[in-house]
Formats: sequence, structure tokens, C-alpha cells
Amino acid sequence: MDAATLEMVLTAYDETVQDALAGGRPDDIAHTEGLAAAAMLLAAVTGVEDAAARAEVEHVNPRARLAA
Repeated sequence: MDAATLEMVLTAYDETVQDALAGGRPDDIAHTEGLAAAAMLLAAVTGVEDAAARAEVEHVNPRARLAA
């Protein structure tokens, strides 16, 4: 994944998590929603299958990257 795509994935994850938390969802649900949003974006941008996009997003580990 190139740097621009990674930035978009991290942004999609972070914005979705923040929206979910602001809506009163628990942390684990917000994280799951963030992963789904980031994977959907990655699939749309790159054309990879949904499962492959989800696996790639999980491998990137956006929660850890954004916490650093």
C-alpha cells in the first residue's frame, strides 16, 4: 500500500472510530466499525476483494499506528 492510500485508510479508520465513540458506542465496537470503513475504502480505491482489503487493513493495524 502506498503512502497516500495508507493515509486515506488511517483517516477513514480514525474518523469512523471517533464518530462511533461520540455516538456512545463502546471502544471495541468503534474499532470494528473503523476497520470496516477502512477496508471498504481500500477495496473501493484499489479494487481488491473485500476480504483481502479487510486483511490488509488489519495487518496495517491502524489502532496501533494512530496511537503512536
